[in-house]
Amino acid sequence: MPDPDWDWDPRDQSVVRDQVAAYDEVRERCPVARSQFHGWSVLRHEDALTVLDDHVTFSSRVSTHMAAPNGMDQPEHPAYRAIVDRCFTPELVTSFEPELRGIAAGIIGGATAGVDGMEVMSAVAVPFAALAQCAYLGWPGEVAAALQGWSADSAQATRSRDRAELSRVAERFDTIIREMLDLQRAVGPGDRTTLTGRLLGEQVDGVPLNDAVLVSMLRNWTAGELGTIAAAVGIIVESLARRPDLQGLFRSSPRVRQTAMDEILRLEAPLIANRRRTTRSVTLRGRMIPADEPVTILWPAVQRDPAVVAAPIDFRLDRDPRDNLLYGRGPHHCPGEGLARLELGVLLDELLRALPGFSTSPGDLPVRAIYPAGGFTQVRISW
Repeated sequence: MPDPDWDWDPRDQSVVRDQVAAYDEVRERCPVARSQFHGWSVLRHEDALTVLDDHVTFSSRVSTHMAAPNGMDQPEHPAYRAIVDRCFTPELVTSFEPELRGIAAGIIGGATAGVDGMEVMSAVAVPFAALAQCAYLGWPGEVAAALQGWSADSAQATRSRDRAELSRVAERFDTIIREMLDLQRAVGPGDRTTLTGRLLGEQVDGVPLNDAVLVSMLRNWTAGELGTIAAAVGIIVESLARRPDLQGLFRSSPRVRQTAMDEILRLEAPLIANRRRTTRSVTLRGRMIPADEPVTILWPAVQRDPAVVAAPIDFRLDRDPRDNLLYGRGPHHCPGEGLARLELGVLLDELLRALPGFSTSPGDLPVRAIYPAGGFTQVRISW
């Protein structure tokens, strides 16, 4: 029998089959829902804003491990966040476009040559996210394979809540980062031509960042980037493959592409959750959440909340962009928004250039991802 202390089970097969639809159902039935797996889940748009805006009550310190700057609060967060922001200036992002376009064209050209179909996630989305990440950081391209393997293992360990495996996966990734830091140091202490080199020269209060901070910063950065970019690529391509009218819109009206991509990613969130921890007891929708409790924002439900978004499952280009929380809000707003928009736009350009038209493969339905991943694990298209 279900435990009376829990409102739902995020690992139940009914949720695993289609987590987006399941979160919609839970939001309408129990908008602040308690479970053994997630703690307190917030599923309404208004409540997500409350959590994001009140960083005193809802702390970002959700782990005993260092997480710079994602897992920091005031007063230390701003100094470390400023370092990350300097890595995503408009100038740096814009200057990356030619290299990024070469990566996208190479991957798509290789995946589409001599065939009449492909599986998008394995052939394009995942390798593109990993190679783009390596290139932006100034890491060798061959590291991309290690990042892909780590990302898959990390997701599996997160699902199983196997602490020993989570530690092993984390240690393996930390080793990759330390090797990249050592490689950069070998180039020369004065070299700042790569972002990794720039990070080695950063300081907080006059003190250089030690390896623990650097590893933490790059771990959070890379972990967030790999999964969400790959998921977003799969979501956008699946949507275009399913709807030829959207392909026509994207080809004929480049100016609306960004709005259209934001709307597609509102409908199918590439990022499933963000976590917080209460610092005091607080009441949301009549439910008292004690101090020191985990709180999980479930983005698919928040982004499709009918209390804020009219006809939430419909694709529309006339929505208020301020209601779309695709890149978050507040002090922890995604610092890589500009880079993410560039990556998705460039990949889409190259895909539309390579394929005059494409569709979902008949009888081969997309396979939905399960927590903690968003989007799909398999999207087959043909042309």
